[in-house]
Amino acid sequence: MYPELFSIGPITVYSYGVLLAASYLLGLWLAMRRARQWGLDPSRVLDLGIYIIIAALIGAKLLLLVVDFDQFSRSTADLLSLARSGGVFYGGLILAVGVAFWYVHKHRLPLWTTCDVFAPGIALGHVTGRLGCLAAGCCYGRPTDLPWGITFTNPLAAANVGTPLGIPLHPTQVYEAGAELLILLFLLATEKRGRYFSGRTFWSYMFLYAVSRFVVEIYRGDPRGEVLGLSTSQFISVVLAPLSLAMLVWLRRTSPETPQEMTRRRKVAA
Repeated sequence: MYPELFSIGPITVYSYGVLLAASYLLGLWLAMRRARQWGLDPSRVLDLGIYIIIAALIGAKLLLLVVDFDQFSRSTADLLSLARSGGVFYGGLILAVGVAFWYVHKHRLPLWTTCDVFAPGIALGHVTGRLGCLAAGCCYGRPTDLPWGITFTNPLAAANVGTPLGIPLHPTQVYEAGAELLILLFLLATEKRGRYFSGRTFWSYMFLYAVSRFVVEIYRGDPRGEVLGLSTSQFISVVLAPLSLAMLVWLRRTSPETPQEMTRRRKVAA
């Protein structure tokens, strides 16, 4: 693939950085559009989105530092390479959710409605972000003899993130990008079907992502840390999936019926 897009003198523009920036901008763009539709203050949503982006960047790299501490602690050069690494998505997601909850509470925004506004944007941004991983060679898969295996040949990928060269690998970056795209389409297609309640879109995303990430992790070949025989992300998925289902059940039972739902139910009854 193409870890570097181009260089201008001493300045190198990396493909992962460009696509990561695009992923955040796309996610924020979709959240802003949805904010107007859901009656939220777009300026507040913009500010929240910026906080989320910063938290996601920091959280992803912090969790990567934790799970690959042995690698990054070898030397100062290895530690500095953390700046070029994409990080662990779950680390960014967890810290971003925590920061979002703080911001929502501080500014008295409707918690679960705000989360629902952002959820599809997270999925959209993740699609582009994983394409950045594909271009950089990170988050690579296990060796495979399947016809859709992908072979990396760029020495920069091996130097930067340890990508095996000349060996067909599972395109796990494409697997996850495709899963996120399907989740995005599912969320948007079903959001107005059935009985809506605040938090449904957000926790549906959390559940679907946890399941898809657990499966994709089976085909990953890069070092990612281990907890109880599972990769770090698989372990988080095992915790997150039942939590998401429990939250969906609880919110459905405790959420009051909205005026829009009452009107729709009366029309159906008539």
